[in-house]
Amino acid sequence: MTINLQNQNFQLHPSGAAFWQEKEILLISDVHLGKISHFRKFGSAVPLKAINANFLRLNEVVAKYQPKIICFLGDLFHSSINKEWDLFENWLETLEAKVILIAGNHDIISPLKYRELGVAIHSEWQLSGFLLTHHPEDRSDFFNICGHIHPGYRLVGMAKQQLKLPCFFQKKQQLILPAFGEFTGNYIMQLKEGEKAYAITQKEVILIPG
Repeated sequence: MTINLQNQNFQLHPSGAAFWQEKEILLISDVHLGKISHFRKFGSAVPLKAINANFLRLNEVVAKYQPKIICFLGDLFHSSINKEWDLFENWLETLEAKVILIAGNHDIISPLKYRELGVAIHSEWQLSGFLLTHHPEDRSDFFNICGHIHPGYRLVGMAKQQLKLPCFFQKKQQLILPAFGEFTGNYIMQLKEGEKAYAITQKEVILIPG
């Protein structure tokens, strides 16, 4: 689904990524690489193949949009360096795009490690009237695109059956991206007047107006 924000076009992908067409920037939030290895280290029964799922999804959206820039909106890595760092390093070597990380609260790995791999790190990025951050920000004169919340929406059927789906969540001056990574969970959002949720399934993005 393509939406227009501030006269700019953004394609919302079922993976949770958003592609800024005019700038050729792929926006991805809350991948939480290393989380699965972290859980497995402490005995959680998380399937090992879930690690590869993150990279397969990354490869899919990069191949589809072929961006000039990939901007991660925080929480790229869940914690300290583990074996998934090597997979990330190998993945970077396959890219032609520039990679930027907007640091999130989970990004505790030294910026020097990222810079050694050619990844630029910033606390925020102001670009053409947009403010790209990890935490949601309310700042005049900017449209904020962010992550952190892991937004989701609860669909309720006529027979009271429920389905919880991750979503893009749009307010008047803000778009919150869903978590991209596996096993990240969702925070269920409540729609108010003028707000929109774009629920995502495995194959499509569905508009749910407030």
